[in-house]
Amino acid sequence: MSATPDVGRLYVIPERSGTAFRLGAGQRLTVIDPKGSQVSDLLAYNADDLDEVISSGRTLDYAETIRLTTGHKLYSNRSKVMLEIVEDVVGLHDFLLTPCSYETFDHFYPDLPRHRGCFGNLAEALDPYGVTAAQIPVAFNCFMNVPVDAQTGKLSVLPPISKAGDFVTFQAHMNLIIGMTACSAPASNGGSFKPIHYRVE
Repeated sequence: MSATPDVGRLYVIPERSGTAFRLGAGQRLTVIDPKGSQVSDLLAYNADDLDEVISSGRTLDYAETIRLTTGHKLYSNRSKVMLEIVEDVVGLHDFLLTPCSYETFDHFYPDLPRHRGCFGNLAEALDPYGVTAAQIPVAFNCFMNVPVDAQTGKLSVLPPISKAGDFVTFQAHMNLIIGMTACSAPASNGGSFKPIHYRVE
């Protein structure tokens, strides 16, 4: 666990794992896809009140789009800004799908070994901060490619379009507990499990 990341240091989240750390108001978090076509599930909690958590519903409502990129704000369940996207070289992320879990693997990958997925990795990483599994909502899925069919509304999960070294940078609007992963689901990353890098500035 990295309680407070060193400013400017590059951190590595190994493939199919997760981490959690504190991010102060005004600090910037850059999430990097070092090898390309990999997803990182990101959660944010108010460091002073864990019942305030990042909200897909509030964010998409206020943004009036599911295509969140530079200039968009990520809101809490109490309609407060938690993070703002200040730089985004990819421009394609997902805020619809929930972190994968054992049950997800049973549903979508019945022929593969079971894996606790990003849900389990986030639960373990956030536990030392007092966050319970029941407090894990829909994550902001950095680099995840989830097109929606305009006619039927059907969701698909395609490999990310992010290339090696691509990144998205967020600025914190309050003191936060951040949870992040290197995604474990084959469909989300083209079937090749890879690490995620991040840096706080």
